[in-house]
Amino acid sequence: MSLFSIILQSLYVSLIIQVFFFIIASINKTDKVTDLSYGLTFIAIAIISFLKSDQTAMHWLLLAMIVIWGIRLSSYLFIRIMKIKVDRRFNKIRNSFIQFGKFWLLQAISVWIISLPAAISFSKYINLTIWSTVGLIIWLTGLIIETIADKQKFQYKNQPENKNRWTDVGLWKYSRHPNYFGEILCWWGIFLFCLPSLNNYELLSVVGPIFITFILLFITGVPPIENRYLKKFGKNIDYQKYIKETNLLIPIPKKN
Repeated sequence: MSLFSIILQSLYVSLIIQVFFFIIASINKTDKVTDLSYGLTFIAIAIISFLKSDQTAMHWLLLAMIVIWGIRLSSYLFIRIMKIKVDRRFNKIRNSFIQFGKFWLLQAISVWIISLPAAISFSKYINLTIWSTVGLIIWLTGLIIETIADKQKFQYKNQPENKNRWTDVGLWKYSRHPNYFGEILCWWGIFLFCLPSLNNYELLSVVGPIFITFILLFITGVPPIENRYLKKFGKNIDYQKYIKETNLLIPIPKKN
């Protein structure tokens, strides 16, 4: 397949899946399939791209990296939404077909962009090099961090006395958003794993990990949570201390 065909194929898959789940969410006014569809779309793009590949051991490994990440994230987010029932992000747009649709369109485009390095690499021969090895290690590190962070927050928030408190246990003692740090590592790891197979214009697919880093740090990830917590706990002395001493993203020892 040509580079252009690969890019279009992954875009089509992302749009079709997101439109399907958008229709379900819009008709039923539900948030239960939104995050579920996010991880599943990554998996679908990876599987379709894999099936058209030469299916070498490296292709199998790349597929496993994306599927494991996608299943873990989708499962966690689905369990969470089934418990909390409503995602507050959509309170102002859930009943607006156009506004709600814009979110799903953005999600489709986001998945497509982030998936580009892997989608392209499935059509290429992936060499086992120092870059792919480092990428695998970074991906695994990110997966472990994200998994632990999500589990710690979920367990902490499930305790009644912590329902209206920020999370500051485990990894959250050393980072205000360790889950996002783990996710960013996962996708940079996947890009580095794919890097040996990318040439010329294909290297522009670095936009994938750059994009997810940008949106998590400046758009949909960190800013809404930081703003919400600031409004809710901004006058709390303990929270002010937590903000001052705890790094925003990377888990490191507390600041003095």
